Order: sequence, then C-alpha cells, then structure tokens
Amino acid sequence: MLYQRRRSSVVVSLPGLDVSPGDLFVSNGAADLLNDSNFTDTKKSKWPFSRRSTSKGKPQTCTVSDIEKYLSTAQIQDWRNSELQRYKDYSLAEFLQDQSSQVSASSDPQGFKRQETIWELFTSECVYFVDQLMVLKEVFSATLTNLQLTNCLTDIDSWRLFANLNELCLVSSGFLKSFLRVIKNMLEITEGGRPTLLDLLGKAFQESICHCLQTYCLNYSTALLYLDSLKPREDFGTYVKWCERSEQCRRLHLRDLLVAPLQRLTRYPLLLRNIAKRCQKEDETRGLELIAEQVDKSICDLEGKVKWLDNYQKVKQLRDALVWLPVWERDKRAFIPENLKHLLKAVTLDNLISHRSLLHEGKLVLIENAKLIDVYMFLFDEFLLITKIKRNKKRSIGPEQNPLKNLELDQMLKEGCTFTVLDQPISLDRLQLRNIDQLNASSSGLPHSFIVMHQNRYQQCIGAFILQAASEAVKRAWMSKIEGAVTALLKQDSQQARVKSSSLWLESSQI
Repeated sequence: MLYQRRRSSVVVSLPGLDVSPGDLFVSNGAADLLNDSNFTDTKKSKWPFSRRSTSKGKPQTCTVSDIEKYLSTAQIQDWRNSELQRYKDYSLAEFLQDQSSQVSASSDPQGFKRQETIWELFTSECVYFVDQLMVLKEVFSATLTNLQLTNCLTDIDSWRLFANLNELCLVSSGFLKSFLRVIKNMLEITEGGRPTLLDLLGKAFQESICHCLQTYCLNYSTALLYLDSLKPREDFGTYVKWCERSEQCRRLHLRDLLVAPLQRLTRYPLLLRNIAKRCQKEDETRGLELIAEQVDKSICDLEGKVKWLDNYQKVKQLRDALVWLPVWERDKRAFIPENLKHLLKAVTLDNLISHRSLLHEGKLVLIENAKLIDVYMFLFDEFLLITKIKRNKKRSIGPEQNPLKNLELDQMLKEGCTFTVLDQPISLDRLQLRNIDQLNASSSGLPHSFIVMHQNRYQQCIGAFILQAASEAVKRAWMSKIEGAVTALLKQDSQQARVKSSSLWLESSQI
C-alpha cells in the first residue's frame, strides 16, 4: 500500500480499486440514499465504500415511452383483506347469520336498531379504508414510488400530493380490527373485562383519528393546486391515466379519491350521534355525545387552521407584489438630501402585513385630478390599502404558486403586476365612510361611488378618496365589509388594547 501526499489530496493505490485525486468516497449505505434507487449490480463489492466521481455527468432523463414501457408490465399489489372485503357489503342480518348469533329484529327490536347503527359505522369505515385509502396508497402512491425508483417522475413531490396517507391507512386499519373484535364480543354473553365500544371509540378518536385527519386536511388545498400545476405535463398525465384506468379505482379520478378523508371526517359526528340515539343506558348516550362533540371541535379547529393557512398564503404572495414607496417619492413636497435618506427607517412589507388577516380585495376606480385611475384595494383587519396597479408582463408566476381564490387578482399576479401603495395605509379606527346617494351620483356623473375619508387623531381629514365600483352590488359589498371591519376593530380595542410596538403595529394616522 502506497500513500503519496500531493498538496491537500491523498492518492491511494489498493488492489482492485483505482483512486484518483478528487474522487469522493461514499459508503454503500449512503449511496443508496443519494441515488434514491437500488443498485442494478448483483455482485457485492469487496470494499465497504464506492467511488463517486465529482465531475458532473449528463442527468438521466425519462421519457413518456419509458413510463409507458414500465407501466405495461407493472402490477398492483393485492391489498384486500378477505374479512373486511366480505363484511363491507354485508347487511347486519347477514353478519349475524354468519356469526350464528341469536340476535334478530323480532327478538330484540331496540337492540337490533342499535346494532344497525354500530354496523353502519363499521361498514362505512370498511368502504373508506378498502375502496378509497388503499386505492390511493397501492394504485397511485406505490406506482409513483416505483416509477421514481426507475428514475421517472423523480421531481414529483409525493408528500405534496398524498401527505400522511400511510399514517391514515395504518390508523384506519387498526381501528377496523379493534372495532370488529368489539362487535363480535358484543354478540357474546361475557362477564366483562374486555374493551367496550365506548372505550374503543373514545381512545380511537382522541388519540389518532382526528389528529392524523387534521394533518391530511391541512395539506388538501395544496395538493389540489399541485395536481393542477402538473396536469399539463404529458409524463405525469400518462401515469395518472394508467392508475385511473385500473379496476380498483371503479371509474373514480385521483381528485375524487383525494377528497375522501375530508368527507369521512365530517361524517363521523352524524354516525356517532345515530348510535347515541339508540343507546338504552344514559351513561353510554352521554359518552357517545361527548365523543361526537370532540370530533365537532376538531372540525372547527381544522376550519380555523385552514383559514389561517389560506390567509398566510395570500399574505405571503401579496408581500412580494406590494410596493411601498419612500416618503420622498410619495410626496413631492418632501425634500430629503441623498446623504440623509439612510437615516429614515425603511418600512418593510413584513411589518406591514405579516400579522394581518386579509378580509376583502378587489378592483375599483379612483377619481383623482378629474381622471379615472384603476386601483386595487386590500382590506385587512386593521387597515385599508389603496394601491395603483402596475403591469409588468415580463414577469410571470407559476400556477402552483397562486393559492388566491380571486381569479382577477390571480391573473394579474400571473402577468407579473405589482401594486404600489397610494399615500399610506388607512387605519380603520381613523377611517370614515360616506355614501354618495343616487341623486348626487347622477348630478356629478359618478354612479356607484362612495368616499373613504382618512382622519388623524385630532379628527382632521388628511385624505379623501372617491371610489367608483363596477355596480351597485359591488359598492354595497365594499361598504358592508369596511363597516364590519371597523366595528370589529373598535370592539376589539375596547376589550383589549393593541400592542403598539414598532415591529407589530404601524400607527400611520398619528400625525
């Protein structure tokens, strides 16, 4: 063995292994992770390290024909549990007959109706698990993973499409197995000691079902946007069409299956309350009602998180499109020498909108110097922004980066428009709204118009903006939204004062 040191490199000569300066040693275990695929070599290397050249080679590309070739021989793994598959199509009478149970509708009518509601919860969970979750997992997710192992569709982010799908499958499968044992135990006369239905449902919904469904649902809107952005791609379309043609999908599309967990979460409270109505014991009824209320609370909590996430995505995108001019550009009367401009603290857009909620936005016309100017207004929970639209068609934003639901704003952002803040933010506690009635609107030639007045803390008007809407309905909607936001802010201030720090609060009207 010969070691020869040249500068900072080490040249090693080993039997059966030629090493040159600049080569990188990577352990075989780490190499698997780096490649994200299995080695094709069947022979094992004698050395625990593989040589990886640091020089850049041509990346392997996968064509549509490569995907079609792989899919022509691909097989979907059979996941169907014979017991669950059989029971999901059974009626309660068929199940009782299969179990040789003496319970029937004639012997115990009330008990039979209670068993029917329990059986409905079980069979609907079977359908959800076997025909929806596992189809997503084995037909779509597993096929995508196998394609990526062959260096096809490697840029597709599986998490953005399917989120915690594997966790959902594990939770639902475990719940079904435990549920079936409890149902069978209920048909036998036992002295106790076994888990009851109430214990099972309380533990399942409190510890796992609601939590993992919330995680999935929070990613759902992102998954749909990501799916829409991938639709134009021929290679991705080939993969999706092959999956949707499989008999397991039963003519359902990928979008239809992705929404299944959301629909399942909203159905749980109804199923649980149906069981509670048929319970003969008061403590069981109350226990099931508490579980149903817990699921309702989880759904409300999820709605709040979804709204927060939606607002966060909107604000994040608007932050890049809003332009805040310095005072010497906004007001021609303000003269600041060049050597003194650095002394004026720049207002960052992060401080302006990061902690705000966007309540309403839309295009209006501003009457300025007897001219009609297109403006775009953004109503936040603490202030109103009036902005001028600047179009820049050279700049373009990808479709997957536009989570905004307003198609007009979405299109402008795709075209690269920016929004320059006019004057300054109008704090809602310093805003006065004036309606222009039909008589004055006709005489002045300003139909569907209203006035926004900006006052300082001495009740002095320091700005007035005449805004014209496209119709009377749009005008009423704007005035209603602004009045509602002002009322909510004043009510909040009367209950708890806002923290007016330089980083969180901009009191633009204290002049």
